[in-house]
Amino acid sequence: MTGSIKPVRLALGDLLALGLIGLRTRPGRALLSGLGIAIGIATMIVVTGIPASSQAALVAELAALGTNTLQAMPAPDQDPPAQLPESAVAMARRIGPVQAASAVGNTHSLVRRNDRTDPTDGKGLTVLAARVDLLPVINAHVETGWWLTAATERFPAVVLGSVAATRLGITSLPPAGSGPQVVVGERWFTVVGILAPTPLSPDIDRSVLVGWNAARSELGFDGHPTVLYLQAEEDQIEAVRAVLAESIHPERPGQVVVTRPSDALAAKRATESNFSVLFLALAAVALVVGGIGVANTMVVSVLERRSEIGLRRALGATRGQIRSQFLTESVVLATAGGTAGTVLGLLATVGYATWQGWPVVLPAQSAAFGVGGAIVIGVLAGVYPCVRAARLTPTQALAAA
Repeated sequence: MTGSIKPVRLALGDLLALGLIGLRTRPGRALLSGLGIAIGIATMIVVTGIPASSQAALVAELAALGTNTLQAMPAPDQDPPAQLPESAVAMARRIGPVQAASAVGNTHSLVRRNDRTDPTDGKGLTVLAARVDLLPVINAHVETGWWLTAATERFPAVVLGSVAATRLGITSLPPAGSGPQVVVGERWFTVVGILAPTPLSPDIDRSVLVGWNAARSELGFDGHPTVLYLQAEEDQIEAVRAVLAESIHPERPGQVVVTRPSDALAAKRATESNFSVLFLALAAVALVVGGIGVANTMVVSVLERRSEIGLRRALGATRGQIRSQFLTESVVLATAGGTAGTVLGLLATVGYATWQGWPVVLPAQSAAFGVGGAIVIGVLAGVYPCVRAARLTPTQALAAA
């Protein structure tokens, strides 16, 4: 009786056991080879994670410079003088990408420290009517005291900008009780707060801020904003700027001047682009280095284990089984190194970012790519060695041994 002999297909467990033979019999070399791929993958994680954390800190600093803010104001040198409509803030908020909007209005009043000083000397300060939602829109903060509320903005209370407080000689407020008073126009106003410096809006530093309704009732303010501030979605800031004038003053859009986006926005976008290119380049170098290390290890392993290959071929192992054995060994070695390198890289990233005080950005894609990339490296690095091992005939392998 005759018939073809079919080779036995190795089960997954048997294949894995064969692939681990070389690692078990040469643990030192396996450890050093795995360390090589681990260092390569850890390097990839570190060179993406640490710059990503640094980028997040830099982007936060640039965002604090007003990358998503715009200002609108009446065009100067108009006859009659241009004015923004009283509904300008409400109209601006209707623009889809706009996240917040507020405004101030010039009351054309003078402020004095007391009623005994020169009534024509306003110390170069501007008295502005302010909406109660102004501070978050311009990223301003109260240094001492408190900001105007829906209750206090109806009464004669003022908040001083940082420069205005210095010029008026009011640099601190009592923790309790009534604060100092200043004269605005012909009325006494109580100082309830002092702002910290506002680098995004230096005009606010030189201003005395009065509640919108108090400015109407006490100072004869006409209710027309003189500067409108808004925050919008950063990627839509140019589109908002293009339609802002027509939206807040549809009858005379030519009488509205809108500031251009902050230069910090261009810097932020350039930073993000440059960092992305750097990440890809460094990650590619790290993976190539790791792959070369694994390939070199597997080639040497084939050369040293010719006797084993010849014996297995003489006992009936097929070329496919030999290929599978060495390819499995390569993949296991690279996967173990990649997993260890990923963990090491993540720990190093967290530690360094925490030490620098940066936001911790764990590159999830890089972590997944680290393990997945290690498997791919193992396959690619093991192709040539496993093919070379499979091509050895039993007589060639045993003769070389």
